Amino acid sequence: MLELRRVTKTFSGIPAVDDVSFCARPGEVTGYLGPNGSGKSTTMKMITGLIEITQGHILFEGKLIQDDLIAFRRRMGYVPEEPYLYNHLSGAEYLEMVSQLRNLPQRESAERIDGLLRLLSLYDDRHASISGYSKGMRQKVLIAAALLHNPELILLDEPFSGLDVGSALVLRSLIQELASRGKVVVFSSHELDTVERVCTRVVILHRGKLVADDSIVRLRSLMELPTLEAIFSQLAVEQDTDSMARQIADLIHA
Repeated sequence: MLELRRVTKTFSGIPAVDDVSFCARPGEVTGYLGPNGSGKSTTMKMITGLIEITQGHILFEGKLIQDDLIAFRRRMGYVPEEPYLYNHLSGAEYLEMVSQLRNLPQRESAERIDGLLRLLSLYDDRHASISGYSKGMRQKVLIAAALLHNPELILLDEPFSGLDVGSALVLRSLIQELASRGKVVVFSSHELDTVERVCTRVVILHRGKLVADDSIVRLRSLMELPTLEAIFSQLAVEQDTDSMARQIADLIHA
């Protein structure tokens, strides 16, 4: 289980994440939602150890991740929001580099890399430079790299970015399959329809603060709203979206 206890992150004294606590359990897909600037990616980076926590604690299986960050990272797979890759490498070379950095057995990792490249429709371009890859192809490389070592905790920050419809459907099913095999999956996305289909429960942030942490079914019942989109709009969207749309349309038609 992944657990955040009263986690806060400030930049120049201003809180980006403010006293956030929640748990993500094995066998579940936890959706982590919020408007742009709400602190989602900052939280993800704190969980990975890429940025330090200002206050609070993050635990995995009851142990503070900071006590042995290297050991924790061996058990974690992470798809970041931005696809930072080494453009001079090919897709196959990048995955081979990740395998070596993780000290994976050579034969086993070679078979796994070959299989991932085929299943993610990257095999024909495996020797081509990443600099020539589309955004969706880059995203697939990141997904393959995150899963290569069979992690226990999987963090997905906008993982559908750039994917075509077919690849997105595969990833949606894959997320559910990984959870069904006992993985801890934390999934952040703006695609609320996908979140509603994939996630067991959701955590919603607004201005860095937690405003909801429950199953989607229970949130629908408690708030008497039919969809996750309606729940999100009420909890985390400040403007009247219909009114704003009318004002924009009026402006351009004036």
